[in-house]
Amino acid sequence: MNASRYLGIARSLGLYYGVPFRAGRMRRLYADLVPAGGLCFDIGAHVGNRLRCFRAIGARVVALEPQADFARILRALYGRDAQVVIVEAAAGATEGEARLLASPRTPTVSSLNPEWVSRMSETEGFRHVAWEPGPRVSVTTLDALVRAHGRPDFVKIDVEGLEPAVLSGLTQPLRSLSFEYLGAARDQALACIDRLAELADYRYNWSAGETSRFGSAEWLTPEQTRKWVARLRPEDGSGDLYARLAEPATTRH
Repeated sequence: MNASRYLGIARSLGLYYGVPFRAGRMRRLYADLVPAGGLCFDIGAHVGNRLRCFRAIGARVVALEPQADFARILRALYGRDAQVVIVEAAAGATEGEARLLASPRTPTVSSLNPEWVSRMSETEGFRHVAWEPGPRVSVTTLDALVRAHGRPDFVKIDVEGLEPAVLSGLTQPLRSLSFEYLGAARDQALACIDRLAELADYRYNWSAGETSRFGSAEWLTPEQTRKWVARLRPEDGSGDLYARLAEPATTRH
């Protein structure tokens, strides 16, 4: 492992495990979304801070991570837990393989989407990031994971520009999920909302950055959420959009 990669891994571990009180805030955020004894899919698990949160709540976890170094970290930290399944793979629209665009110094933004990488490299928040061709990695789909492990109660998706493709690999409504948004890539979030609208009627909320706090006191309709996304600016950075089935759930066919 070269020095850049080592520093990148150390940075990720410090960022996601080294901030006091973050774990407690995260558990409170997920408490209404992740039932004890339920099943979560962690798509883009990285160093496993969400995995740790889901296990603290009492959920079983299937964690996907395509970067070999980080899959090894996940196995070292959680591999002995019988309620955790670690899959060294990415998720996408179809099963197969894809080329990872790696960022050794900032591995949190390694991506399988070359168009997204090209766009982000021109934005202010990503100009310091250097990507390089990485290994080919296995790709699965949400539908395949459901067949293998059962229907999850919650799915977290954080895959650096591949979120719409991941949702394209899902053909059934799920109870609740989250996907990353970026102010510099609003079209990606809008595409995710549109895809979910094809599956069922969802309500939305958001959490900016790593605050682990919902931004709205009320859950929003798809149209309200689209308007909120349309107002985002590049300088607003990133966060997560949360979607849960409206009550009563309405499935689209």
